[in-house]
Amino acid sequence: MRRRGANIAGSEQSRVQADWFALERDEALAVLAALKKLHKMEWEQLYRDRGLHWEAILSRRGPAGQRIYSLRITLRIRAAAYREGDYLRLLSIHPDHDSAYP
Repeated sequence: MRRRGANIAGSEQSRVQADWFALERDEALAVLAALKKLHKMEWEQLYRDRGLHWEAILSRRGPAGQRIYSLRITLRIRAAAYREGDYLRLLSIHPDHDSAYP
């Protein structure tokens, strides 16, 4: 297993897939491009990347109580995720930027 980059996985796949498949074609392709970019990044790069805007969502917790973060996929789309070891676990994709912050 490659351990250098931020691996993308998730047991919450059905929610993420439903969110992704509901997007318009151009938006879905933008999500794919962002996931490819994330896959190539080191964790420190992800944390510092000005385009992704990795930031804590203080009003939510993950399935096991871990901190949830928001990252910008496009100017309009954000994703909610958490880090689990070497993996970035996506929880949801939000086509409405503000809906990532309940």
